[in-house]
Amino acid sequence: MQWREYRDTIQGNIVGCVRSNVGLLLVMLSQVFFSFMNVAVKVLNQLDPPVPAFELVIVRMAITFICCEIYMIAARIPDPFLGPKEVRPLLVCRGVAGFFGLFGIYYALQYLSLGDVTVLTFVGPIFTGIAGRLFLGETYSKREAVASFCSLFGVVLIARPPFLFESARDPELDEPTVYASAGDRFRATLVLVMGITIAAFAMIAIRAIGTRAHAMHSMAYFSLWSVIVSTIGLLFSRESMVYPTQWEWSALLLLIGVFGFIAQMCLTMGLQRETAARGTMGVYVQVIFANVLEIIFFKTVPSFLSLLGTGIIMTCAIYIVVSQEPKVALESGEPSLEEGLLTHRDSVSEE
Repeated sequence: MQWREYRDTIQGNIVGCVRSNVGLLLVMLSQVFFSFMNVAVKVLNQLDPPVPAFELVIVRMAITFICCEIYMIAARIPDPFLGPKEVRPLLVCRGVAGFFGLFGIYYALQYLSLGDVTVLTFVGPIFTGIAGRLFLGETYSKREAVASFCSLFGVVLIARPPFLFESARDPELDEPTVYASAGDRFRATLVLVMGITIAAFAMIAIRAIGTRAHAMHSMAYFSLWSVIVSTIGLLFSRESMVYPTQWEWSALLLLIGVFGFIAQMCLTMGLQRETAARGTMGVYVQVIFANVLEIIFFKTVPSFLSLLGTGIIMTCAIYIVVSQEPKVALESGEPSLEEGLLTHRDSVSEE
């Protein structure tokens, strides 16, 4: 009898923890699929000829857009193409802001190394948490701020940018050096940081939309804008489209689209159910999954610094989960922006 009560208590605690952190867990699950998508991209880039980055974005986002529209039409979701009228401006903001983040990354990759871009990209949650506090009135506690910066430190240990860890890198294992002038590097860094800053408003828009629009509406807008702008970018860059010449090419491209669709869906649904600061904290765990998949698929063993960074990120993520404070309704009679947009959440079924 005592064992049964003990078991029921443990099960109740686990269920309660999952329910109170479902948004963060969905964000973490999205990073699993993003990691698998990145593995497919890496394998695809090893084929000859390699696929241009703009083409990968076009194909991935086109598949995502088609899947979103098919799902919304089949499920008879109202306004499958334009979304609910009252949140269309926010959906446009989500799509446009999301594109700038994507553009900043690909522009910076022309002049900065992958490690440098990775480190700069992960400052996104800091901007998102601050923007959530300023525009949605969300709680951004000192614990969350400290955890964000500690997680960023863990990412630095894993990425090990050469300007910080020149002596710790093995030149035989490094990627080819990206040759660029100081002006090019400064401009690329500026564009990337600006893109990440603007992309923070995509996360804020998702939170502001809440459950008034289906997750597929948000994904469809982001996908459509990505396809349009990537097509323009492909034309201006004068890169040639690469057409499939072997079955592996088609299979990997299909996997990229499917994994990207599932990942984006989980990420959107997770951010709808979490504060901007806590939700984007889950993005950091992608580094952990990436290391595991790197060992499995490419037989690459992480260094001590990578393992140390992984431990820091995991510790911060767990700390954020277990230290969640109960949400308390505001005492003011004037509802906040977040309340005004999300008060109907309980009346909407879980998607």
